[in-house]
Amino acid sequence: MSEFQSIQISIADRYYPLKIAVQDEEKIRAAVKIINEKVDLYRKRYANRDIQDALSMALLQFVIRLIEAEQREESTHIVDELQNLNTLLDEYINVNLA
Repeated sequence: MSEFQSIQISIADRYYPLKIAVQDEEKIRAAVKIINEKVDLYRKRYANRDIQDALSMALLQFVIRLIEAEQREESTHIVDELQNLNTLLDEYINVNLA
């Protein structure tokens, strides 16, 4: 039986409380780091644009990688990690567009 804990993550300068399985914390924090690195990259490239543009471009990159992985039939572990990133970005977009 999994133990759960509450953590707070920050994506694109917004904070989100999450309740997660203890064993997932390292994976989630790694995903958040990757997301923020990509968003920061696109923020610099599109400095005169809205943060939504940086988030959209990062999401596009992750989904392209997901599609490529599915086409190559890589292990489901990699696909699951990319889907988790996609879900986190979807949640962020839904919160900010609602």
